[in-house]
This record gives sequence, C-alpha cells and structure tokens, in this order.
Amino acid sequence: MNILVLNSGSSSLKYKLFAVEKEKVLAYGVVERIGLSEGLGMITHQLENDGKYQTENEIPDHQKALKMVLNLLVDPKWGVINDLSEINGVGHRVLHGGEYFKKSVLVTAEDLDHMEELRELGPLHMPANIMGIRACQEIMPGTPQVAVFDTAFHQTMPKKAYLYAIPYEMYEKHRVRRYGFHGTSHRYVSGQAAKLLGRPVESLKMITAHLGNGSSLAAIDGGKVIDTSMGLTPLEGMVMGTRSGDLDPAIVPFVANKLNLTPDQADDYLNKKSGFLGMTGYSDMRDIQKAREEGNSRAQEAYELFIYRLVKYIGGYYTALKGLDLLVFTAGIGENDSTTREDICRELEFLGVKMDYAKNKGLRGQDAILSLPDSKVTIMLIPTNEELVIARDTLNLIS
Repeated sequence: MNILVLNSGSSSLKYKLFAVEKEKVLAYGVVERIGLSEGLGMITHQLENDGKYQTENEIPDHQKALKMVLNLLVDPKWGVINDLSEINGVGHRVLHGGEYFKKSVLVTAEDLDHMEELRELGPLHMPANIMGIRACQEIMPGTPQVAVFDTAFHQTMPKKAYLYAIPYEMYEKHRVRRYGFHGTSHRYVSGQAAKLLGRPVESLKMITAHLGNGSSLAAIDGGKVIDTSMGLTPLEGMVMGTRSGDLDPAIVPFVANKLNLTPDQADDYLNKKSGFLGMTGYSDMRDIQKAREEGNSRAQEAYELFIYRLVKYIGGYYTALKGLDLLVFTAGIGENDSTTREDICRELEFLGVKMDYAKNKGLRGQDAILSLPDSKVTIMLIPTNEELVIARDTLNLIS
C-alpha cells in the first residue's frame, strides 16, 4: 500500500511516498518558492536509489506544485508508480489542532471547517496546510485524506501545565493556552526509544529533546505528555535559530515602542530576527560552533545561554516527572552535534547522568544508547521520523 505524505508550508511543499507496509521510502522531494513573485519556483525530486531530478518553473500556487509532484511520481523515467490510483491515501502534516483535534483524523468537510477556525492560532502555517488538503481533494477525488496534527500528542497535559495566568476569559473565549508543537517527533522518538530498550512506554519517565532550528522539550510519563516547552505558538520555550524563546512579556511593547513596530512586525521581530540570529548573526548551530572555535564572544554567549536554558528545562521536568528514566536527543542539533549533547550531559551529572563520552564523540544520525551502564538515567540518540508517523496514522485510518 502506498501513502503520500505532504508537509505544506507557506511557500513550499515537502513530500515523501511510502510503501508503507514495508516502511520504505520510494521517492521524496520538495517544491520551493511557491507563489513568490521574485524568480521561478523549484522542484527537487529524489528516488530511493539516489536518482535526482531538479528543475525550475512557474509555480503560482500549491495546486500547481502538487500537480508537478504527482506528474513526477508517475513519470516514465523519474516515477515510482504507474498510475495515481496506486496512491492509497495522503497524509498531511497540520500545524494546529487546537483542543478539538486530539488525534489524527480522516478528513471530512466538517473537519476542514474546524481547521479554518484554527487559522488564527497558526496564521503562518494553517492556511498552507488547509490549501494542501483542498488541492489534493480537487486533483485526487476519492483518495482518502488524513490530517496529522503537530499539537495532538501534547493534549494529555493537565490544566496546571497548559493554562496561562491571564484573565480566564482569554482561555474560554479565545483558546489562549499552551498547546505545544513537534508532537509527531516527540511521539515517534518516545515510542522508538521504548522499543529499543525493550520496555513498554507506559513504564518509562522520559524527556525528549527535539533540538534543531526550532527546539522543544517534552516531559512524558507513561507515554503521555505532562508538559512541553512551546506554548500557544512555537515562539515560547527554548532559544532557537531565529526565535527568542522565553522572555519577559513586557519586552514586547517596549521593543515595539522603541522601534515603532506594529503588532505583526513585533511578532516577526521575535520569530524571525531573534534567537541565535539576533545574538550572533548566525541562525545555524554549525556556524555558531565554528564561530566559537574562532573566539567569537557573542557565539560563545549564545551557546552558553542555550545550554543553560535547556538544562533548566530538563531540571524542571525531572521534578515534574518525579524522577527520570530516559533522556532522548533528536532533530538536527540533537542528532548530529555531539559537542552540544556532551555539554548538556556534563551539566546533568549531579542527577546521576553518566554519558559515555567516547561513544558520543562524533556520533551522528543513528539509534544509539549514549550512557554508561551505571548511569541513573539512560541517554539515547534517536533520529526523528515525523513522516513515518504520518504514514502509519494514514494507513491505520484508511484501513
């Protein structure tokens, strides 16, 4: 059975086609610069056997982008299926499920109406996510569409973890609360870690650290999230590539007044011009590590701030969980930056965390246990696979 997984961004469309029962990727790629007036759009299409096709074209909207993807999937040279009827279902990554969507759904007209109502909670991503679903419905009528929500895995949080201390009517009338994101990633790595340990996830207290250009942590007790670092939006929590993370709310009007910014401009300032980028001029941890090695003091300060904030979160979640069995690293930094993993774990040695520093050094992108046998907390590296979670959910729902 073949499942197409789509991740629709505001000006991009990422895709993977799975032979899902074997959990094998047949083809994958990305369409970029959709609907932008400057320059042509680009599609990069890759086959499982490393064959690669790339071209530029006018790509005015997501429907055109999707048609290009589907044409490539059945292309005599670059295709991997003979006919679109061989695609049994399409799984869509959707940013925000609010309180309404607590699990993945086989999309109905009513579901789309609810997603439209959630646009205001994810104004940058939700319109594109919805557009992707509607484009598939038009081009592939009769093919089941499944929505998998980034927020769903976190909906087990208790009220004490997700409410904000602002007038209660903002929660009742406008749904202002912590939702959390990267849910498919936290869900995948927590399940995979338990599987590799040979223990039921229900028996484990764990912290999953999704560390990348966007970063979030989740405290998971018995397979259920009890707290997570991102909030109403992905801006809250850790210092990130271009996002500020946690800050004094009074900074927002202060900065807006000083720089004469509108609310939308202030939001853009904190989401796209802050974090590592605002502190150092670099948004990528690889560039920050290189700059540190060259003696760049701002890069050093930003790195120390990142480690300090992260360790504080882990300490807080250790307390919330009332103990810790497992710490899992994933995503771009978590999977590939052994120096960052080492520096985090050195700060946690007082909790009985003992990393195998020799094994950790240089290790990238593979399932591994990184702790010594006598460590009180098992440390693991698990590469995330959000697309596989979406494909699995799609298969389950259409079956």
